[in-house]
Amino acid sequence: MAFKKLLVIILTLIVMSTKALASNGIIVVKIDDPISPSVAEFSINEIHGANASLEELIVIQLDTFGGLNTSMRKIIRAIQSSEIPVVSFISPGGSRVASAGTFIAIASHIIAMEPGTNIGAAYPMNFMVSDSGEQKEAIEDKVINDSSAYIRSLAKQRGRNEHWAELSVRKNVSISAEEAKRLNIIDLVVANLDSLILALDKREVNLKGNIVKLNTLKRNIIFKEMSFWQRILDIISSPNIFYILMMLGLVGLFLELSNPGLILPGVIGSTCLILALYAMQTLPINYLGLLLIILGGVFLIAELYVMNYGLLPISGFSSISGAISIILGSIMLIDSEDPTMQISKVTFYSTLGMTFLISIGSIYLAKKTHQLRTTTGIEGLLGEIGVVKETLNLEGRVLIHGETWKAESNTIISTGEEVSVEAVKGLKIKVKRANK
Repeated sequence: MAFKKLLVIILTLIVMSTKALASNGIIVVKIDDPISPSVAEFSINEIHGANASLEELIVIQLDTFGGLNTSMRKIIRAIQSSEIPVVSFISPGGSRVASAGTFIAIASHIIAMEPGTNIGAAYPMNFMVSDSGEQKEAIEDKVINDSSAYIRSLAKQRGRNEHWAELSVRKNVSISAEEAKRLNIIDLVVANLDSLILALDKREVNLKGNIVKLNTLKRNIIFKEMSFWQRILDIISSPNIFYILMMLGLVGLFLELSNPGLILPGVIGSTCLILALYAMQTLPINYLGLLLIILGGVFLIAELYVMNYGLLPISGFSSISGAISIILGSIMLIDSEDPTMQISKVTFYSTLGMTFLISIGSIYLAKKTHQLRTTTGIEGLLGEIGVVKETLNLEGRVLIHGETWKAESNTIISTGEEVSVEAVKGLKIKVKRANK
């Protein structure tokens, strides 16, 4: 009995000490980028951190066009498992949430919007259907039905307008803050963050069946932003940056292989490819397109080697095949119709143009070098004119380029006569009487 009392006292002290250590502040997380894996990781970590430190609530300040479905669902799962209220605040004025952002907002315990903002347009664009006819329609219906059911369940869980939530997916509708409040989609329309904090005070929130009353006045407001490295990783995850890094990597390796020993292009190329590999984990990559780009790079590299074996007709075919493969692969690379996941035309054409300019320029210079006759070393002696310094009676000595060489000839050639080099055999040359 005494042991049970002691255990109760210890547990009470632990709970009291935990509450004493809690900051009971208000965490404000700003998301103004597409919903990517790096953004999802940042948001989830902040939600878990706010729960661990027993904060009063966490505010996600949203301004996003959408993003990846997988990243969106991870954030929503973190919101649903949160032990403290999560507020989605669409701010500042002129902001909007669409697609994945709409799902995240609907899943939040409270939604607030500033005047001049809008919400909706949740049609699932981040998928691509290459089929046609009935099969295409069946796949599209499947995705739309799944998204509609998901957003209806989120709206029902928070007591929001389920019908409008479904329309935002099926009809891609979007509405203003005032209309959203009237249709029971959001909870508050406020002028700014301070007004939101004031409006939330004493408000009751249903947390997993438990009613919690918020106390937001005189709470510390703690702003959380992505760290420097999280920002860097988020930038790398952009489709445009990913494409530039991948093409720079291929060009760097191409230059290193075409000019062995330069080192710098190889180092830069390898680094860019490693960063591109990281971005590949976060983007909807079409691996057939990626394979075509790699195949195109192999064709361009092969261009350099077939020239060395004199296969010039094949080399022309190799370069053309490489260019076609890279172009087709680049077009197919991103497996998504979501505008936030697309490579911009400016980036696409400029990067592709730069890649071909450097690669074809390198191939052209290599061809010109290949066509030049060697003028140095042993091979440079072939066809050179020398003077006999010791009569050639099968063997003798010849002066060429200021150097005396052992020489042999099929005929007798007297001292002082000019000869031309026919072949080089180790440290001995074979000559014949020069044609005059």
